[in-house]
Amino acid sequence: MSLQVTSVVLALLVVAFISFRGAESRKARILDSFEYSAINCRAHSASLTDFGGVGDGKTSNTKAFKDAIDHLSQFSSDGGSQLFVPAGKWLTGSFSLTSHFTLYLHKDAVLLASQDMQEWPVMKPLPSYGRGRDAAAGRYSSLIFGTNLTDVTITGNNGTIDGQGAFWWQNFHKGKLKYTRPYLIEIMFSDTIQISNLTLLNSPSWNVHPVYSRDILVQGITIIAPITSPNTDGINPDSCTNTKIEDCYIISGDDCVAVKSGWDEYGIAFGMPTKQLVIRRLTCISPYSATIALGSEMSGGIEDVRAEDITAIHTESGVRIKTAVGRGGYVKDIYVKRMTMHTMKWVFWMTGNYGSHADKNYDPNALPLIQGINYRDMVADNVTMAARLEGIAGDPFKEICISNVTIGLAPKAKKVPWTCTEIEGMTSGVSPRPCDLLPDQGPEKITSCDFPPENIPMDLVQLKTCSLGMSYM
Repeated sequence: MSLQVTSVVLALLVVAFISFRGAESRKARILDSFEYSAINCRAHSASLTDFGGVGDGKTSNTKAFKDAIDHLSQFSSDGGSQLFVPAGKWLTGSFSLTSHFTLYLHKDAVLLASQDMQEWPVMKPLPSYGRGRDAAAGRYSSLIFGTNLTDVTITGNNGTIDGQGAFWWQNFHKGKLKYTRPYLIEIMFSDTIQISNLTLLNSPSWNVHPVYSRDILVQGITIIAPITSPNTDGINPDSCTNTKIEDCYIISGDDCVAVKSGWDEYGIAFGMPTKQLVIRRLTCISPYSATIALGSEMSGGIEDVRAEDITAIHTESGVRIKTAVGRGGYVKDIYVKRMTMHTMKWVFWMTGNYGSHADKNYDPNALPLIQGINYRDMVADNVTMAARLEGIAGDPFKEICISNVTIGLAPKAKKVPWTCTEIEGMTSGVSPRPCDLLPDQGPEKITSCDFPPENIPMDLVQLKTCSLGMSYM
């Protein structure tokens, strides 16, 4: 009898122990749910930890990302999929996305770019550039890459992507890189792209680079890099159509937004312009570069760019147009309004002498067309020089319109606030008095420099409220 009692007691203890361990195991799993706004929601979900991901900041997760995305790609035609990156530090090299896919970063998730150069595949130069920007050879793939995709979202609850760029900047300055440095996010030959609600830190080079793509939303992005870091441009739409950039905050060592479309003879031959671009509610700090730059790689053309409600603080220039003999192409129908600037070197800067050619095979007869540049309703203070506007001899920049602009000069400002050569246009209600090549047309023209009233198609897209429920270790 005592033996039977002992056996029962032992059995009960085993059951209790197993139940306790099971409960403990269940407690070890984290249940989380999130809501976010996106162009499209997804039917299937998975966590990076389901594929062996380890968020300790030391273990490489490049294979985990590849395995997860390979697995989730099977759902492209079945409602799409989303990959959840939990809280933690996730070291990874370059990885590629799939269509009908969302990458979602938890607010405490940090993607750390690997310092192992073996984890960065080398790609051919972009066809509209003909060579890499840093070196004549190819270029390293971006940290997050995609090509020939449709319907991709990269988002989160302000999760972080840290490029750990100091490693790359040092090697760049020492001339040790055979290939062009990687970007943080690059999407090529794709459509319906959303990049939103993320913090991007210390990119090796450019931060966000949509190229040869259309129907793009970049929203709620914070970009931070040291102001002396080389070529850490914020957002560079390049040969793209129907793009909206809004509600972004950028501190960088280069242009906060740089609009591009190819370089010299390569960009001319590729022939894909950037057009239908809206930039709205941007705050920029970049003491050595521009708030918004158009070019210098603009050989495929740039047209219909609208920027409004822009703030620049301690930034070299407000709006800068960069081009050169040999670029060809055009920059036309540019509209900027309601821009506020504090502590600037220049408010307006246009130059036709930027130089920096891809190679010696450019056509010296390929002259760029700069036409229809409209600036209105702007205020600036503590400015060294109001404007430096330099067209090309025999190829003047035309139809420049500046109205309702007040520029407060710094105590040590240049004695001549405007310098103008080879330009044509008009002004109204601009202080200090512009150069003679931009004659004042009187107060009745104060509402000149029209801003298009119609929306671009991307403005008409309604975001959906999507949910993500996860149980993960």
